[in-house]
Amino acid sequence: MAINTLEMAKIFQQELDKQMLTAGTSGWMEANATHVKYNGGDTVRMPMISTSGLAKYDRDNGFNRGSVTLTYKDYTLTQDRGRTFHLDSMDVDESNFIASAGNVMGEFQRLQVAPEIDAYRYSRIAALAKGASHESAAFTPTKDNILGKLDEEITKIQDIVGEDEPLVIVMATPVRTVLNGAKDVTRYLDVADFKAGAVNTKVRTYNEIPILSVPSARMKTAYVFADGKTTGQEAGGFKADTGAKAINWIIMTRRAPIAISKTDKVRIFSPDVNQKADAWKLDYRKFHDIWIPSNKLAGVWVNTGA
Repeated sequence: MAINTLEMAKIFQQELDKQMLTAGTSGWMEANATHVKYNGGDTVRMPMISTSGLAKYDRDNGFNRGSVTLTYKDYTLTQDRGRTFHLDSMDVDESNFIASAGNVMGEFQRLQVAPEIDAYRYSRIAALAKGASHESAAFTPTKDNILGKLDEEITKIQDIVGEDEPLVIVMATPVRTVLNGAKDVTRYLDVADFKAGAVNTKVRTYNEIPILSVPSARMKTAYVFADGKTTGQEAGGFKADTGAKAINWIIMTRRAPIAISKTDKVRIFSPDVNQKADAWKLDYRKFHDIWIPSNKLAGVWVNTGA
């Protein structure tokens, strides 16, 4: 046949992986996975390096010997998600299949996949920060108190990691509006470039710290991720858990979150191969997860509402 479905699946997979950097607000976290080893399946290996501290130099005997320890820790990707779609052959002939399938998968990625991955990542980061007692809970931002609280939490992190460590603020969109209305805030706000992989965007900054605005639906402390078959969950997707709290913002060092979003499998079956229907069949499977190593968790702070 004219279309090599294996080659098209490969192209779709590559394009969808790239799209995650722009469709999701958390795509920049994937740049931190440079040294992560992924060999397929659901496990990745992450390096951990530790060294001895400085010691006194002896002018007669020279240096005291130190040690360097390099170990790899295995992490399991817990978010194994997927869907299958059918495009009827009467609606899509072979000549325009590429465009039609591209539109379907592009919209699916933009409207369903990217928001869900964002929501999972921010809820997971919030849980890790809370577990480390790095949470300001039950805070309601107003134009009178938001600057003071932001400065307080930025200072807490910088007091641990230093002021040279780049930070980023992930903020719910309604809270950003409150920030914009704060008294005298304009002298602290500016615009700067923010890089997510190969993508550069312009973002607002607060005291030179980038602010990433995120829809509030993706900024909750807990979610239910539908399995797609249980009664009431057939539509799939995600929703906030009944006991979830709103996340006002997360302040963290840029190197802290290590995220992997792997389009592990895109399969395309032509109508001649599809045994269940006279239709093109597209299978989509996504492995993803996020971790913050214990030695970087000190650089994360979450502010949650009631």
